[in-house]
Amino acid sequence: MERFEITLPAEAAGHARQSALTGVVSSGNLEVLIEAGQNPAECAIEVNTSAHGFRDIWEAVLSDFAERHPAGGLRIAINDAGATPAVVSLRLAQAFEDSTGEASSVGARPPEGDAPPPSGRMSRSDRRVEK
Repeated sequence: MERFEITLPAEAAGHARQSALTGVVSSGNLEVLIEAGQNPAECAIEVNTSAHGFRDIWEAVLSDFAERHPAGGLRIAINDAGATPAVVSLRLAQAFEDSTGEASSVGARPPEGDAPPPSGRMSRSDRRVEK
């Protein structure tokens, strides 16, 4: 088991925050717990992972999250069982939305033409592939 902590600069959010837990610790998945942190200008993240030697990739994924979301003032604990970077990003976005009520653009389709961008999570009809 590899364990490390990283603190990233992040924009503070003005919304009330509550604790949120997303995902499960199982093969190819992870658990993300978000709680209120101490510093509104930083996001503190603790990672516990079964995959050794991937800290650089973790730091890239976590930095991307902190740049895309106003995560300042959050403390995040991640318990990983070999999730891919895409799954990590998805679970972080889900936990962030559950904690703050702010929808994430992760996984949303880009707008087509002049259509307004989608809000929140995609519906089942958004996932259908036209033939």
